[in-house]
Amino acid sequence: AEAETAQCQLFPNNLTEQQRRVLQFQYHRKLSKMMAMLVGSHIGFISADKEIVKNQGGTKHQILSSYLSLLSNILSHPSGRICHEQINTWIALLRDPTMSKLLSPYLQTLLNAYMSHLVRLPWNDVEDGTHELTSLIQTSWEEKEEYDSWLMDLRSKCSQLFKYIAQINPKLAAATLHTKLEYLLTHHGNGQPRNLTNGEQLQQWSFACVQFEGFHQPLDNLLQGMPSWSLAEKEDCANSDPGRLEIRASVRSSLNQVANMIISWNPTDVWLKFRRTTLVNALKYYWQYDPTTLLTGVDAMLTYLATSDDHMATRPHSNGKKHSDEIVSLRKRTGACLVSISKKVPHHLVPWLAQLSERVKNLLSSNDLLPMNEMHLYEFLSCVATAVEDPLARSNFVSDVLSNAINVLDSIEVKNAVNSVEGLMATLGISAATNDPSSVTNPLVVKQTTELYVKMFSAFNQLLSVGKRCHEAAKKRPGGGLPPTTATPPTLSTQSNFPDEGPISLSDLAINDPFVPLWPRILPTLLCALDAVLQLWHPNYQAVLLRHNIQRYALAISDEEAYLATKQDSTAGGVYGEGGTAGSIVSGWDRRDVNLAPKWSGWLNELRHTCFQLLGLAAGQRVLFAPELAGIFPRFVSVIVDERHLKSMENRHLTQYLKQFLEILLLSCPATLYQSHLSPILGPLFEHLQYRLQCNWAPIIEPNTLRSSSETTKALTTPACENAAALASNTGEEWFLTYYARCGLFVGDLDAVTGEEVVEKARVELSRALSDCLQAALALKGEWGLVLANQAKEEQAVKKNDPSKLKSGPRTRFNDQEGRRVNADGTPRSENDIAIEARKTLRINSMCRFLLLENEKIAGFLVLTVIQCLGYPDVYTCRRCARICHRILETVSWNEQYTDLLGNKMFSIVVKAIVTEPKWMVGLEWDMINVLRDVYCRLVLGQTLLPGGQGPGLQQPRDPTNPALFEQSKSVDKPLQGGGVLCRSSDMPRVILSRLPSISVENIQTLDKGLTEKRAAKDQVRRFCELLKLVSAYLNILLFQSCYS
Repeated sequence: AEAETAQCQLFPNNLTEQQRRVLQFQYHRKLSKMMAMLVGSHIGFISADKEIVKNQGGTKHQILSSYLSLLSNILSHPSGRICHEQINTWIALLRDPTMSKLLSPYLQTLLNAYMSHLVRLPWNDVEDGTHELTSLIQTSWEEKEEYDSWLMDLRSKCSQLFKYIAQINPKLAAATLHTKLEYLLTHHGNGQPRNLTNGEQLQQWSFACVQFEGFHQPLDNLLQGMPSWSLAEKEDCANSDPGRLEIRASVRSSLNQVANMIISWNPTDVWLKFRRTTLVNALKYYWQYDPTTLLTGVDAMLTYLATSDDHMATRPHSNGKKHSDEIVSLRKRTGACLVSISKKVPHHLVPWLAQLSERVKNLLSSNDLLPMNEMHLYEFLSCVATAVEDPLARSNFVSDVLSNAINVLDSIEVKNAVNSVEGLMATLGISAATNDPSSVTNPLVVKQTTELYVKMFSAFNQLLSVGKRCHEAAKKRPGGGLPPTTATPPTLSTQSNFPDEGPISLSDLAINDPFVPLWPRILPTLLCALDAVLQLWHPNYQAVLLRHNIQRYALAISDEEAYLATKQDSTAGGVYGEGGTAGSIVSGWDRRDVNLAPKWSGWLNELRHTCFQLLGLAAGQRVLFAPELAGIFPRFVSVIVDERHLKSMENRHLTQYLKQFLEILLLSCPATLYQSHLSPILGPLFEHLQYRLQCNWAPIIEPNTLRSSSETTKALTTPACENAAALASNTGEEWFLTYYARCGLFVGDLDAVTGEEVVEKARVELSRALSDCLQAALALKGEWGLVLANQAKEEQAVKKNDPSKLKSGPRTRFNDQEGRRVNADGTPRSENDIAIEARKTLRINSMCRFLLLENEKIAGFLVLTVIQCLGYPDVYTCRRCARICHRILETVSWNEQYTDLLGNKMFSIVVKAIVTEPKWMVGLEWDMINVLRDVYCRLVLGQTLLPGGQGPGLQQPRDPTNPALFEQSKSVDKPLQGGGVLCRSSDMPRVILSRLPSISVENIQTLDKGLTEKRAAKDQVRRFCELLKLVSAYLNILLFQSCYS
C-alpha cells in the first residue's frame, strides 16, 4: 500500500489504470510470490494445528483466513504471471485432506481466476497494439515463444489444481462448468464475434474458437476429479449421508444440463466442430455414470467422420487435395475421440453394437474416409466388442471386424511384396527406378504405388491397433488377464508354482483376449514382411542401392527423423514448418510431393516399426509361447536373431527392436520357458550388442583406434555413396567398423551439422534403450519395479502399524480412490493384483538367476556390456547402468567365476571415471562411488549391503573352520534382499587402488580398517572420497605442470 501511495504521488493525475498496472507489475508479482512462499513453507505447521484445520474460529484461524483472503484477491490481477506465482502453493494446500474446510471459501475464486488465464491470448492483437492490455501483456512476456512456454506450464499445473477442487467440492465444480458453458454457447456458440474468418469459415484462432479451446481443459480435469459418489446412481451410492445425497443430486443435474448443451450444440464452422469434438470427448467421464446422452454423442462423432469441404476445389493453393487441412484435422480428432470414448465406456455401448457395426460398415463403404479414420473405426468397434460377456461372441466379432485386413495379408499382391526383398522393392517402386528413373515422378506410378503400400500397411496397422485395444481390455478383466481356468485365488497366491506359468493354449488365452485366435493367420506373413524389410540393409543390397542416384534414398533416414534430432520447437510448424527439415534428405522433395524417393524412407520406417510392435504384442499376449505355434517358433527365432539382420541393422532399427519387442518379451515370458524361448534370442543378441556398442563409442573414447574421430563418425551423405558402396561390396570387417562408427546412418543431402546431430542421437539412444530394457528386466523400473515398490510399501505399513499407507499414493499424484488400496505410484489396485504380483515376483527372481547364472553366454556378454557402458560418455546410460551393476553384484558377487569381471573390469572402470573427473560425469560422482563401495565391500571385506548399494555394510563373520573364508550371507539366494558376498576375499580391488599414483599400501590398510570399524554408508563413502581425492589432486598437479612447463 505504501508503494502504491508513493507511485501515485509521483504520477498524481495522468496515469491510466493500465499504466498504473504496468508500473506496479514487478511489485505485484514479487508480492504474490512472497506471500505464496510464506504459506507454502508452513503447510506442515498449519495442518498440524487443530485450531486452524477444524475451522473453530480462533485467533489463528482468523489470521490465516485473512491472509488467504488477501492471497486469493491478488488472483484478480489481469496478468497471468501474477496468478502463476501462487499455483504451486494452492496445489500443495488442496492436496492436504485436512485443509478442505479451510480452503472452501476460496475455491470459486481459484476456479474463476485460473480458468480465465487458460484462454490463449490473441498475440497478433498484442503485436498490433489493438489489445486493451497490450502494455501489461508485453511487460509480462517479452515474446510469443515465452508466452507459449508459460501457458504450457500453467495448463500442466492447472490439471492437478482442477482435479483437487472437484474432489473437495464437486457441487461447486459442476455448477461452475454449467455457468461457463451456458455463457460460451450464448455469446460465442455461433462463432460471434466472427473475427479472423476465411471466407465463411472461422479460422483456428478466431475469438470464439479460442474461448472453447480454453474451456476444454477445465471440463476434462474437473470431470476426472469428481469423486464417484457424487456421480453414481442413487441406488449405487454407498454413502447415504443426506449431505452427500443432496450434493450428488445437484452435481448430476448440473452435468446432465452440461452434457445436453454440448450434444445439442450444432455449429456450422469447422473449427467450432473441432472444439465440440474435444468437449464431447471429455464427457466420457460423466457417461461412465450416466450414459443417457452417450449414443447421441457417438452418433454425432460418426457424422463428423464424413464431414466434407464443399468449397475445397475452388480454394486457392488446394493443389488438387480432396480435403482441406481443417477437415483432415477434424476427422482425425473425431476418430481419436471415438476410440477414447469406447475405451472408457464400452459396456454402455454393447447394447447398440449391431447398429454401430452397421453404421461403421456404411462409412467404410463410402471410400471417402482417411486411412487413419478407417483404423479408428476398427479400434472403436473392437473396444466395444471387448465388453461383450460371451468370449466366443467377442472373438467372432473381432474376427469379423478384421476380416478385410486378414484378407489383404492373404492376397497375392501382399504375398508377392513380402515373400522376398526383391518383391518388396518392386512393390515400393524401387526396382523400377533401375531402368526408368523417371518412374519415381510419374504421377500414375506414384498413385498406384502409394495405394498399394497404403493398402498393405493399413492392414498391418489395423491389426496392431485392434490387438492393442483387445490386450488392454483383457488386462482389465476381473482375472487381470489370467486365464480363468488357471487364475490363483488370493489365498493361494504366495505359492511358487502356478499352473499358468508355462504354455497356454490359444483357446484358453482367447477367453480374455478375442484377438488371440487370429495369430496363426497373421504371424507367417508378419515374419516374411519383417525378414524382407531387414534384408534390404544387408551389405550386398546396400552396395547396389547406394550406387544408384535415386534408389539410395530408400536407405536414408526420413525428414521426420532429421527434424527430431534438431530438437526444434514444434510450435514453429514441425517438420514442414519454418525451420523444418522437409526436403533436406532428398534435396527439394518431401513425401507430400509426387515423388516416390522421399516416401521410401518413411514407408520402410512405418512398416518396420509396425512389425516390431506386432511381435511385441504377440509376446505380450503370450501367443509366442502357445503350443499351437510351437512349429513356427524356430522360424520366428531365425528371423529375429538372424546374424545378418543383427549386423546390418542401423542403430535406430535396433533401438526400436529393444523398445517395442525385446522388453515386452522379457516381461511376458513365463518363468518356466526362459531356457527354451529366451536363450535362443538373448545369446546372439547380447553378443552382437556388446560388439556394436564398442564400435559405436570407440571413435569417441579412443579416436586414434580407427582413423580420426571426426571422419569416422560422420553420417554417410550422398557425395560419399560411391566409396561406401565399394566398401559394402566387400562385406568385410572394415565395412562394419565404419558402419557402426556412424551408427549405420545414411542422411542423403542433409547438411553436415544436422547430420552430426542425427548420429549423436542414434548413438546415445541405443545405449539408453538397452539400459532401460535391462532395468525393466531386473525389476529396477516399470511394472516389475512397481511390484517391489508395493512390497516395500506393505512392509512399511506393517512395520509402522499404519494401514492408511496402503491407501495413499505419492503426494505428487492425484488420488481419487476414496479409501481403496492403491499401488505405490497411486494407480488403483484390482481384485486379482495379489495373484498377478505373486507371478511377477516369481519371474523377477527367476529372471535374475537366468540372465546372470544359468546361461554363461548370455551372462558374460550382458555383464561385459553393462560394465563397458559405465565408461561411455552419456550420463543417462551411465546412471542407469550403475543401478544395474548393484543388481548384478547382489546376484552374483558370491560366484568366483565373476571375480575378474567385477573385481577387475568393473572396479577399474569405476575408479578411472572417478579420479579422471571427465566433464560428462558431473552429477554422477556419488552413483559411481556407491558402485565402488558395493564392489569393495562384497569382494574384499565380506560385507553385504541393502539392495541398490544402500544402508550400512553388514559384516559377515569368518568361517570357524577356515579363518581365510567369510561365512556366506543368509540372503545369498535372495538378491532382492541384499544378496551375498565373496567368501574367499579377492585382492584385485586392492591391487587396482595400490597402482594409482600417490596411493601406498598404508593407505589401503587405513581404508580397510576404516571401512571395517565404521560401516555406516556415509562413513564408508567418506573414506573412499578421501582416498581418491589424493589421486585426483596428484593428477591435477601433473596437469598443471605439463601446461606451464
